[in-house]
Amino acid sequence: MWLVPLGVAAGALTTLAGLGGGLMLLLALSLAWTPQVALAVTSPALLVGNLHRLVLYREHVDWRVARRLAGGAIPGALMGGILVAAMPALVLKALLGLTTALALGRAAGKISWKWPPSMLFPAGLGVGALSATTGGAGLLMSPILLATGLNGTAYVSTGAACAFAMHVGRVGGYGLGGLLGGEVLFRSLALVVGILLGNFVADHFRHLISKRSEVLVEHGTLMACAVLAILGIGG
Repeated sequence: MWLVPLGVAAGALTTLAGLGGGLMLLLALSLAWTPQVALAVTSPALLVGNLHRLVLYREHVDWRVARRLAGGAIPGALMGGILVAAMPALVLKALLGLTTALALGRAAGKISWKWPPSMLFPAGLGVGALSATTGGAGLLMSPILLATGLNGTAYVSTGAACAFAMHVGRVGGYGLGGLLGGEVLFRSLALVVGILLGNFVADHFRHLISKRSEVLVEHGTLMACAVLAILGIGG
């Protein structure tokens, strides 16, 4: 089944780079199905995939950041994008551009400012709402996490904790909306198998990547995904 290798690629990409796998799945599945079906199929699979990634790297999670960001992401996802629906697309793209620029500036040593802890909860609300409507939450969550000063395994593991919480909200919202039927869950199960395999493969190779290469992979993937989102691809 073609969903399994697609899941392998998505799981490996997110485990190595901290993001990108979910967006890749949505881009691919949206070619075959409606956006609503693509979102409903990917959400349970990404929930399980992030839970597995969280278990793998649980000792590296920054729970201070994760609790605050996830605390906003869960109700934000349940609200189903009400906040985002009221925002012009240009505002969302501007926010994405600003947070990405901040993360890249920190990586280059040009910016020393960090995302303040007091802003993590409201940021989580916006990220959760975005995830329920477009699936592009990782594009805002990742630069926020990087802007707090996280990197490497701490960045990947904390992102997994936040994403798991967010997908709990998404699955709850989709379930209440009647989107999680038997066929959708069967397709999602196939993705789960692939994502778990991808997580295992990428985990095996993570120790072979140097710290410098790790930073380049994380920020390079973020920049590529941000460009796609700003151009309107996968949104």
